[in-house]
Amino acid sequence: MRDNGWEASARAWIADMGSDGDFSRRHVLDAPMLARVRASGARDAVDVGCGEGRFCRLMRAAGIDPVGVEPTADLRATAAARDPDGHYLDARAEALPLADASTDLVVSYLTLIDIDGLEEAVAQMARILRPGGRLLIANLNSFSTAGTWRRRADDSREFVMNGYADPRAEWVSWRGIAVRNWHRPFQTYLQALLGQGLVMTHFEEPQPTGGPPGTVRRYRDAPWFHVMEWRKPL
Repeated sequence: MRDNGWEASARAWIADMGSDGDFSRRHVLDAPMLARVRASGARDAVDVGCGEGRFCRLMRAAGIDPVGVEPTADLRATAAARDPDGHYLDARAEALPLADASTDLVVSYLTLIDIDGLEEAVAQMARILRPGGRLLIANLNSFSTAGTWRRRADDSREFVMNGYADPRAEWVSWRGIAVRNWHRPFQTYLQALLGQGLVMTHFEEPQPTGGPPGTVRRYRDAPWFHVMEWRKPL
């Protein structure tokens, strides 16, 4: 297993997220993700790559009993400290220590880009779902992970993509955080999910609902994220 930077970056990540999350979570993803959670009718859930536990706490507040799975020690310890009644497991997405058909809902909230073994992880997520259960995913759009913003000579900005068709792991850094993320073409994700017999029931590219106007404009010019929901057949 190659170092992905999370152990070294955990404290900076915790400080950056605070208790409420960053712009992307507060103003773009939380509302549609929580709407799907509430509409799912789930009684329990597994949050794969739960980080410092923020979305587990939001699900608990929505009346769902979540289990958080997180391999990074400092993130998992922070999740447990902030949620003393919670249940947090030390495990990787590729080897979930949970029984077959044991949960109504699996959540992957901006974690697929961190996972080396995508196919293995998706198979594990499908395995632990009960028939009729839902896999809810928030992920970076694949054109986002293949591109970057560039400033033109007139000081305007443009978004440039390179190497979209080539899967690769690359280091990204911001505000003291340095982690290795995956770029994969969108078909790679879809093929892994379809290969488990899952059926897509929802797709959207959510737009910002608040925040600084300049940041909102950038997120609307090149939508960074998508939300997908997949159902395990009965």
